[in-house]
Amino acid sequence: MKQKTMFYCTSCGNETAKWAGKCPACGAWNTIVEQPETPRITGAGRGRSAALAAGPRRACPVTELAADEEIRFPTGMGELDRVLGGGAVKGSLVLVGGAPGIGKSTLMLQICSKLCEFSKVLYVSGEESEHQLKLRAKRLHVESGSLFVISETSLGDLLESVTAEKPDILIVDSIQTLYNGALDSPAGSVSQVKDCTMALMQLAKGQGITVFVIGHVNKEGSIAGPKVLEHMVDCVLYFEGDQHTSYRILRAAKNRFGATNEIGVFEMRDEGLAEVENPSKMLLSGRPDDAPGTCVTCVMEGMRPVLAEVQALVVNTSAGNPRRTSNGFDYNRAAMLLAVLEKRGGLKVSACDAYINIIGGLWLDEPAADLATVIALASSYYDRPVPGELVAIGEVGLTGELRTVNQLAQRISEVHRLGFKQCLIPAHRAESLRGPQGLQLIPVRNVGEAIRAALRPQG
Repeated sequence: MKQKTMFYCTSCGNETAKWAGKCPACGAWNTIVEQPETPRITGAGRGRSAALAAGPRRACPVTELAADEEIRFPTGMGELDRVLGGGAVKGSLVLVGGAPGIGKSTLMLQICSKLCEFSKVLYVSGEESEHQLKLRAKRLHVESGSLFVISETSLGDLLESVTAEKPDILIVDSIQTLYNGALDSPAGSVSQVKDCTMALMQLAKGQGITVFVIGHVNKEGSIAGPKVLEHMVDCVLYFEGDQHTSYRILRAAKNRFGATNEIGVFEMRDEGLAEVENPSKMLLSGRPDDAPGTCVTCVMEGMRPVLAEVQALVVNTSAGNPRRTSNGFDYNRAAMLLAVLEKRGGLKVSACDAYINIIGGLWLDEPAADLATVIALASSYYDRPVPGELVAIGEVGLTGELRTVNQLAQRISEVHRLGFKQCLIPAHRAESLRGPQGLQLIPVRNVGEAIRAALRPQG
């Protein structure tokens, strides 16, 4: 008998009876893949899943629920606790994604040292043997009798291990290696990832076990598998960074228990990951003195102000079509700022190649970095350096005017804390703000005034 197949969208998880070039649910192109149809689990398979639940639960009025039912506990890493919103939540399902070799497994194994002080941890690896886990734990100085490790890829055997060990915290490395034997599709397929994640979610909610799941990312940078996977979990954390550099950034893309877009910064060392409590200082380290084409700005990463360095290079083009390249900055916004710079600032950048780079692997996606980008471009165009003690904060409009940004007072406090002496801000906010002692606030109304104030001759 021929096995029935279904078609899934790898972007949203929508099921269709036939293939289509465009997903009818989310509109994505070329995301429909064919997978064997998921059989209905009955009998022993259903009983095994039902045994994990704590029994039928009675609905109760919301007024009878205690406000302190959300129990948080520290993970042992302040940067991870910050991204999670103050610590991990009991009974939550956290997905940690990142490229292979970026340090996801190291981070999860490293937090076991603190977690084992007050809880029982079960670490399930589908990529390493128990001996390999032991060697890595020894290198990271993770030694505890409350840490149990097992090398397993079968979902059924994993659930049996949970029933036998009764851990407080479960770590699964990784979701792409886990498979349900009741399905005929291979591990890592759309149906397997959805089914295994659903089983882990029922485990977390039914028994109150905190579950950390490691997931790999595809070439587009998103979690491998259907997009619905990110909707099922409570928190989605992305571990980012260049494998050729030592710094790593942990970013919260989704968090039901805290702020999103929060970041934590780590440094990869021989003995494991070390927290970077002052990311602004790290991102500005090695900044050249009196070099044209660089300017510092302050952006908000969640609730944390972070100072970042914007570098720009403007050179005469040798071709008819000038080249535009941006790294860590939105390409379309960079093109818009170059157009404003030519029309409102009087710089003939249309005849020049322009390159923009954000130091440290940050991605600046808020308008507060517009002013620093414009000043860095102008500095490179005129080949005149920006004073090293100056920071620029503000959004640039199409008419060249400067608009204010949110949480400006908090940004200015961070600028002062790191020892900068001058700060360019939009003029209409200068009257309502009082700068800290030792920090000069320079109000500017448009890009022309900002360029003249930043590149004026220093006496």
